[in-house]
Amino acid sequence: MTPPPEDEEPTRVVSPHEPDESGEESEPEEPQSPSPDGSEATDPAAVPEDVRKYERFTKIESGTYDRANEFLRERTYITAREWAIARLCADFRTETGVEMTKIGENLPELVPFMTDTYTPQAVNQARASFEEKVRKAGATFLYGAMSDFFTAEELDDVMYESTEVAKFLLEVEGVDLAVEEEMAAEDRISTVMREVREHSAALRHDEVCCPECGHEFGVDEK
Repeated sequence: MTPPPEDEEPTRVVSPHEPDESGEESEPEEPQSPSPDGSEATDPAAVPEDVRKYERFTKIESGTYDRANEFLRERTYITAREWAIARLCADFRTETGVEMTKIGENLPELVPFMTDTYTPQAVNQARASFEEKVRKAGATFLYGAMSDFFTAEELDDVMYESTEVAKFLLEVEGVDLAVEEEMAAEDRISTVMREVREHSAALRHDEVCCPECGHEFGVDEK
């Protein structure tokens, strides 16, 4: 069945909230839409089947939004709201777009620590904020890695800490990571970062070998 028009991915992305004076994004006040009497429970029969079968975030107890948000703010740029909704937008994507109405209306059933429903506009706003923060964090990290601010060992430490946080979030979402897969992923990341560091050194010095050790980078001459 083709999703209703409001479920389709918007052609215009809603701008995220402006940061407050501390530089942190403020939580939205608009999206929450509790039941009229504040206590009405969701009718199970009205919950779509794919929502009932959704099994991510089952490792998090209900009512722990503040704890999840605190963990993320200490280790990432994203909030618990942005994390959860970005994952839902990826999981509830169809050929015609993201089912934002379904996500917003069933948010408490999909994510245990979310207690209120959201409008489609609020769902889109949270996803847009997540994507913008990922892009900015990526640019910040790569600049640090390419600008020789870190030694190779320090860069490995940064990558290790980042990988551990990312793996934890995946595990909380319900992804089972085998030890062999974790080690293989870490090896690939380390290899890529070593190549980034070498190529960026070549760009900084405009040479094909390191002026300190004479190591040739193998960068094609232009």
